[in-house]
Amino acid sequence: MAQVLEFKLPDLGEGLTEAEIVRWMVEVGDVVAVDQPVVEVETAKAMVEVPCPYGGVVTARFGEEGTELPVGAPLLTVAVGEPGDGATAEQGTDDGTATEGSGNVLVGYGTSQAPARRRRVRPVPTASAAPAASGRTNGRIRTPDEESGPVPVISPLVRRLARHNGLDLRELTGSGPDGLILRADVEYALRAAAAQGRTAAAEAQTQPAEAVRAPAPAAPAARVSGGFRTPLKGVRGAVADKLSRSRREIPDATTWVDADATELMRARAAMNAAGGPKISVLALLARICTAALARFPELNSTVDTEAREVVGSDHVHLGFAAQTDRGLVVPVVRDAHARDAEGLTAEFARLTEAAREGRLTPAELTGGTFTLNNYGVFGVDGSTPIINHPEAAMLGVGRIVPKPWVHEGELAVRQVVQLSLTFDHRVCDGGTAGGFLRYVADCVEQPAVLLRTL
Repeated sequence: MAQVLEFKLPDLGEGLTEAEIVRWMVEVGDVVAVDQPVVEVETAKAMVEVPCPYGGVVTARFGEEGTELPVGAPLLTVAVGEPGDGATAEQGTDDGTATEGSGNVLVGYGTSQAPARRRRVRPVPTASAAPAASGRTNGRIRTPDEESGPVPVISPLVRRLARHNGLDLRELTGSGPDGLILRADVEYALRAAAAQGRTAAAEAQTQPAEAVRAPAPAAPAARVSGGFRTPLKGVRGAVADKLSRSRREIPDATTWVDADATELMRARAAMNAAGGPKISVLALLARICTAALARFPELNSTVDTEAREVVGSDHVHLGFAAQTDRGLVVPVVRDAHARDAEGLTAEFARLTEAAREGRLTPAELTGGTFTLNNYGVFGVDGSTPIINHPEAAMLGVGRIVPKPWVHEGELAVRQVVQLSLTFDHRVCDGGTAGGFLRYVADCVEQPAVLLRTL
């Protein structure tokens, strides 16, 4: 006899408390397999396909497309039959036994109500079969005793990455709290498997390939008498909350300067004329920013209000503002200080494309330590950026346009740009902020200055 199990909206990580249903991928009456994506939802961070941990027949769906649900709210119910019941959609293992639940645990719900997952016992792997862990727990092969319990997984994204690469999460021990399996654990295991020839891939993939899909349209404004109302939810709501928090908590100040970018543009043209991948202006500005932050590390920090301490970072995770159909997002280039101009250009292009297609993961939208905002693409010269909380500063860059400029004592037409720095006055005073901005302007005007300091 079939047992009806309720699948609730899981906690998708990063402190998200709600999600909007964008697209149902199954209908009532459809047969679903274990871990099959059943609904696409939009959070304040990204678009996510949510897999169902049960295999069976969909008996009900909760919420229409466009509905916003809190974490823990029912998504759908699945009728799971007893072993041998032909009306159910049991997914078999490679030894012929059936599985009715994934056994995996997403934060926010569990599969303890599902019938027990029958699994064959694997032999204890030999030392030659296990990837070298180098003192790390992630990627370590689990013993048969460890396989009997559910697998703790922090996000559907982690499960999808493992599924697309044919990796059994039960073979891993997570490095997160209480053994939670993180994305880094899966990536490490894939790299180790590739090194030992256990997979066909030459190296671990950091994200499975996905079909390109059109970005979800922004929520339409509801027309009312005398005007309109636009819901502040999803990305737009997250931006509103973050900007409001920044204004409430951060005593910011802004300083700006005009700079002659003629030599920088000539240097870029020379680099691109030499062949190879083209270098973007944003990548050159990012390279200048990382060099400036090395000289003025106070601006690459956060404020711990409870401890009343300024906490500096020895890594530059550079955020950059990207306008999309879903609103403003700030993807983060990890370890920007360790990348050259060519590598920065490629990463900016990858993250921008993912942002426009709504494919950015929460990990790619969080953890920044400094933000670069190129509002010159909108055809404006200047602005006073709002700091991306909890960072300590943001550099704004206006358009680069021909303007009259005194060059070597004579009036000339030069390529001029306005640079503006908004900074948290708690982490430094105007002297530090001014020194940072002046160094950036000097590198823009004379790129050789950057070469001397590398």
